[in-house]
Amino acid sequence: MTVHGGFVPPPYPYDRLNRLRPITDAHEGGTVDLSVGTPFDPPPQSVLDALATSGTERSYPPSVGTPAFREAAQRWMNRRFGIDVPADQIGASIGTKEFVGTLPQWLKLRDPSRDTILYPAISYPTYAMGATLAGCRSVPVGSLPDGGLDLDSIDASDADRALALWVNSPGNPTGGLEDLEAVAAWGRTHGVPVFSDECYVEFTWKGPGRTILESGLEGVVAVHSLSKRSNLAGVRAGFYAGDAELVSYLREVRKHVGLMVPGPAQAAAVAALDDDDHVEVQRERYRSRLSLLASVLSDWSGEPVAQPDGAFYLWVPVDDGWAYTERLARDGGALVSPGEFYGDDGKSFIRVAVVQPDDRVQLVVDRLAAHG
Repeated sequence: MTVHGGFVPPPYPYDRLNRLRPITDAHEGGTVDLSVGTPFDPPPQSVLDALATSGTERSYPPSVGTPAFREAAQRWMNRRFGIDVPADQIGASIGTKEFVGTLPQWLKLRDPSRDTILYPAISYPTYAMGATLAGCRSVPVGSLPDGGLDLDSIDASDADRALALWVNSPGNPTGGLEDLEAVAAWGRTHGVPVFSDECYVEFTWKGPGRTILESGLEGVVAVHSLSKRSNLAGVRAGFYAGDAELVSYLREVRKHVGLMVPGPAQAAAVAALDDDDHVEVQRERYRSRLSLLASVLSDWSGEPVAQPDGAFYLWVPVDDGWAYTERLARDGGALVSPGEFYGDDGKSFIRVAVVQPDDRVQLVVDRLAAHG
């Protein structure tokens, strides 16, 4: 049955690249997919052992997260940032994409007088899509020349209607770093909760990794994931932490929807959060690939490609995002993301995710060298 006038989901951005796969598949060695930020490197064996042997697969896991999981998150934040977040101000999420995508509807129920989600104009598309799926307005916030949010550009009427402001640092796709203290201060001044997506914080190349919780817990919530830090995207384990009232509300409402990280995934997350050594190994992998591909793309294109301040993406300015993407598919057998996937302001960019193993990245290097 067709319902006229209802919501029609747009094409999923990465599905739009499928028309280029016959071109990239034709290369010897096949397609090297640098479009989606999905990890390909192995997680630690100790994490896999915990996943396989926890004995927790038989029972429903607590939606808020097991005490062991929340305490591991608490220990990690204390080691990483020198902050102490009470375990009852931490909640589990099924990765973080579902948290991002469902948050607006929970906030709308909490405060029906507001209807707007503020988010970075160049960003991960789920911030805006979550608002759409909740029947809310999504209002993009532009950037300053240094890449940070232009908070002064937010219209007063939009601030008055805002359920939340999203910030992402290091940012996807740009790799930019945000002045998190300034964003937290703006939120507190305007009475707008700030949600800080920090899933790339372990891959901060310029200065130390930062969390918005360093400015205090009032009015802010940080969101973290094991997907990038520990190559556990398929396990779907993350957490949110911060403001006591916001976290308590979200923990309670999420129980009623049955949003639960599987028990074995929580056990694996404990092992991963308590092990920092494997993260340093992964940092060096990404650092090396960013440097290599930035150099090779600079030589191939004739234009300098800068390395990011954070995350594991190259955000490359180009004349035409789709034209560059197609040329790279032909010459390098690689799929990358046109910048328009991340907002209208990204049309003159492409994003390269350095997630493939070294031998697959080297394939692209060798192919492009032949066209240099």
